[in-house]
Amino acid sequence: MTNSSSITGNDTPLIIDGKTYQSRLLVGTGKYKDLDETRDAIAASGAEIVTVAVRRTNIGQNADEPNLLDVISPDNYTILPNTAGCYTAKDAVRTCRLARELLGGHDLVKLEVLGDQKTLYPDITETLVAAEELIKDGFKVMVYTTDDPIIAKRLEDMGCVAVMPLGAPIGSGLGIRNPYNIRMIIENANVPILVDAGVGTASDATVAMELGCDGVLMNTAIAAAQDPVLMARAMKGAVECGRDAFLAGRMPRKLYASASSPIDGTFF
Repeated sequence: MTNSSSITGNDTPLIIDGKTYQSRLLVGTGKYKDLDETRDAIAASGAEIVTVAVRRTNIGQNADEPNLLDVISPDNYTILPNTAGCYTAKDAVRTCRLARELLGGHDLVKLEVLGDQKTLYPDITETLVAAEELIKDGFKVMVYTTDDPIIAKRLEDMGCVAVMPLGAPIGSGLGIRNPYNIRMIIENANVPILVDAGVGTASDATVAMELGCDGVLMNTAIAAAQDPVLMARAMKGAVECGRDAFLAGRMPRKLYASASSPIDGTFF
């Protein structure tokens, strides 16, 4: 599952719920200064999946405000409604149903149920309840979760189409804080694993991809940059670079030095 631009030539595209994507970078739409910057940054990122916070963004609820879909048309992008700002399973389910109504039956959603406003960590108990109800209701659920391998597998087994463990708290920019757990999640998964939250700069995205993630979702890292359009372009390259490095297979780590040039057959 990868970007077909990989120089190794032995990769396959990212597939989510049966649909093929060439880009492994997923982006959000919040925190930009205006819709023009939103449009330009998303275009520069090369992303094909764009997530939208239904409770915070106008996608048709209010006819008197600018509609985000005017600059990110569903004809050009897969719109991924998310439940940002929901703190209970009940609110998350209701938000997804609203999104399905607004988007004409759209059933691919990103589920996140948060525990508190300070950490924005996932409330796993409520997440499991919401995921189960949404799946029974016909939704295709991409789920935001902690980096707990047991919970990640349980969400997959429930029927989530992608599992999205955090790299670090939402909006923190701290990067991948627990690569070991992320790696364990990937090794046990049969659905796409995408790091969601915590990326701060291009090297963080590369690390996520080098671990073997199928993709990375980010918002603040691009939108809060001094030049969001340039950062979006950097993130596009970082994701592609990290995927190629993962496929290439890094050299083994060694405790001591090893000469770069062979010494056998040299003349003294």
